[in-house]
Amino acid sequence: MTLPPATDRRHDIDALRALAFALVILYHLGMYYVAGWPWHLKSPHAAEWLQWPMRLMNLWRMDLVFLISGVSLGFLARGRSPGALLRSRAWRLLLPLAFGMVVVVPWQAYAQGVANGFVAPGFGAFLLRYLGGGPHWPAAAFDGADIGITWNHLWYLPYLFAYTAVVVLMLPVLRARAGERVAAAVRRLRGGWLLVLPALPLAAYVLWLAPRYPATHDLLHDGYLHPRYFTCFLYGWWLATDAGLWRELARIRWAALGLALLSAALLVAGREGVLGTAGAALAQALRAVYGWAVIAAVLGFGHRHLNRPWPWLRWANESVYPWYVLHQTLILLAAVWLAPLALGPVAQPAAILAATVGGCWLLNDGLIRRLRVLRPFFGLPPRWPQSQPRAASQAPMASRGTW
Repeated sequence: MTLPPATDRRHDIDALRALAFALVILYHLGMYYVAGWPWHLKSPHAAEWLQWPMRLMNLWRMDLVFLISGVSLGFLARGRSPGALLRSRAWRLLLPLAFGMVVVVPWQAYAQGVANGFVAPGFGAFLLRYLGGGPHWPAAAFDGADIGITWNHLWYLPYLFAYTAVVVLMLPVLRARAGERVAAAVRRLRGGWLLVLPALPLAAYVLWLAPRYPATHDLLHDGYLHPRYFTCFLYGWWLATDAGLWRELARIRWAALGLALLSAALLVAGREGVLGTAGAALAQALRAVYGWAVIAAVLGFGHRHLNRPWPWLRWANESVYPWYVLHQTLILLAAVWLAPLALGPVAQPAAILAATVGGCWLLNDGLIRRLRVLRPFFGLPPRWPQSQPRAASQAPMASRGTW
């Protein structure tokens, strides 16, 4: 199979973005069922066997999302002034964040508060107190109760805006001679070096920062996740328009997959005590190796097989953002509404997933994409004309509708 020319629109990035956020939906559904992990609500069918699949997924899923976001920023930054780029990102990220915190997320806090016994049934009364700045609930009522308001799964938006702002402010440095030397060194990576060197900073964060700074998702006190996610964001920025790196990722995709499978097996064996005392330390070090190998494999296979104009991509580009904003509230709504039916451990997750997907589709295609007034609140630009100039629709390596 011949790779598409580097000047074509990057359909693989569009496709990987949609698939990555589809994985986020499945991950959050899994959080309802995985035993021993705290979440807003927990199913009576929680299962311990889910811990390892969820743990392995957790070591790379958001790293991939932030890397793809960095790639998108690399496309968007071309031909735009720093001020215009930052204003555009603020409109597309912070407005949906504020809207989501006021309209979409409160039901999650309410359901968790009722389940924990700290909130009386009655969503209207809860919402008045939640939005009115009244006395806060006990910290154990729901996530963010000690502050009075929460962004829950929307934490990705302020993090993405913060990283975008840092890169935009760093543009004079990144585009200076020293910055270009670093970028050139990254873009010259080939073969095994491309699989090893990018994992080294991530491994350092795992070994030195992760034990000291547990994940918080509160933006201000995330001493481990910020370096990890920002590094992946920078990797995407450097990777964005370099055709040579993309060709190399496609070339070494099978090696990356093999390394991912080997490191995953050793990681599990080490954590389960199969390899003895030294195996636990090895497993800790392998977390970053495994995570980066998965990302390299995903990017390589994606560039090789997804870089074509799939019929569903245009719809997916406009749908991924609203689906992301809506999905977790719909998962919790479905879980609560279906609870009286006492469905089994197979039928219940299938029904919740179907209700979530159906709800996202109905709200997105029936209302959000159709109503001009709603589109900005879900990160969508003004509706594109039905007939677009050929040059605009085939802009080289474009990434319209991205975050």
